[in-house]
Amino acid sequence: MDNEALTSKIKGRAAGSNHAGRYERYARVAEDDGWAREEELPVLRTTTQVELPRSMITYNKSPDLPFDRSINPYRGCEHGCVYCFARPSHAYLGLSPGLDFETQLIARTEAPEVLRRDLAARKYKVAPIAIGTNTDPYQPIEKKHEIMRECLKVLADTGHPVAIVTKGSLIERDIDILAPMAQRGLVRVGISVTTLDATLSRLMEPRAPAPARRLGVIRRLSQAGIPVRVMASPMIPALTDPELEAILGAGRDAGARTASWIMLRLPQEVSPLVQEWLAQHYPDRAERIMNRLRDMHGGKAYDATWHRRMRGEGPYAEMVAQRFNVAIKRLGLKTNAPPMRCDLFRAPVLPGAQMSLF
Repeated sequence: MDNEALTSKIKGRAAGSNHAGRYERYARVAEDDGWAREEELPVLRTTTQVELPRSMITYNKSPDLPFDRSINPYRGCEHGCVYCFARPSHAYLGLSPGLDFETQLIARTEAPEVLRRDLAARKYKVAPIAIGTNTDPYQPIEKKHEIMRECLKVLADTGHPVAIVTKGSLIERDIDILAPMAQRGLVRVGISVTTLDATLSRLMEPRAPAPARRLGVIRRLSQAGIPVRVMASPMIPALTDPELEAILGAGRDAGARTASWIMLRLPQEVSPLVQEWLAQHYPDRAERIMNRLRDMHGGKAYDATWHRRMRGEGPYAEMVAQRFNVAIKRLGLKTNAPPMRCDLFRAPVLPGAQMSLF
C-alpha cells in the first residue's frame, strides 16, 4: 500500500495512516483535490509474503528483560493493536509501521526446520525461548500456516523450555502439545488483557479476540494444567489504567497464577500513530493522556532507557505500581513463576548426522 497519510478511518484497522518508515527518503501525503467524496474507503485486505530465515533464534542483552533469546514466526501482526511497540520493526523492511504493519505480513514458513537446525548447533546452550515478544504467534494467519504449532513440536520433541505471550485464542488448538510440556515444566503462557471494555478493545485492537474471549483462553489453559500469567499490558493512563484491579481480578478468577503490568510505550513511529488514534476516538482526553506519559518520561513521549521504558518514573508511575502490588497481594497472585526446566533438553539429530552412542 502507498505510504500516504489517510484522511478516513479504514474499517477493521486501528492505524489511521500509513506514513513512510524512518529509513525512507520520500513520503506521500494525501491532499484534498476539491472533489467531495462521501463513499467509504474499500476494505483493506491482508497480504502475506514468505521469508526464508537463515536463523530463527534472536539473542538480546537487554538487562530489563527476563529472557535472552526469542523467535518470531511472523513479521507484522494482523491483530493491528494501535499501541504495538513492534510496529517500528516494519521500517526495516521498507514498509510503513502504520497500516502496512497490519496488512503486509511476512510468514517464515521454514521456521520449524531452521529452529531445529539452530538447536542442533554444537555451541548451542539451552535457556528458555520467548515467543510472542515482538509479534503475536497466534495471529489469524497462523490458522493457515501453522508455523507456531510446528515450532512447538520441535521444542516439545527436544525438551526445550518456552515462554509464550499472546492475545490469540488459537493457542487453544495447541493444548495437546502445551499440556504435556507443562507437566514436564517446559512451558508458561502470558495472556495480554488490556481492557475489559469490548468497545474500547475493538477500537484499539480491532482483530484481536475480545476481552471476554481472552479470559476464556486463560480458563481453558489453566484447566489443562498450563501455568498462565495475566498481563495487564499496556496500561494507558487516564484510559485503561482505572481497570487495572478489575483486569487482575478477572484474570485470577479465570485461573491465572501470576500477573504483570507494563505502561504504554511509544517508541519511534508508534507515538504519532497513537496520537492520531487518540485524536480520532478520544479527543476529550488525548492531551491528558499524553501529558501523563510525558510526566513519566522526563517531558518526552517515550524514554528508552533500561529499567525505565516499561514503567516510567515519577508519582503517577509509582501510584500505578503501588496499586498493582496491593491488588496482587489481595488476590493471591504472584509476579514470578517457578523456573522452567532446562535439564530435559536433548539436541535434535539432523538428517544425515551421526547419532551419539550415549
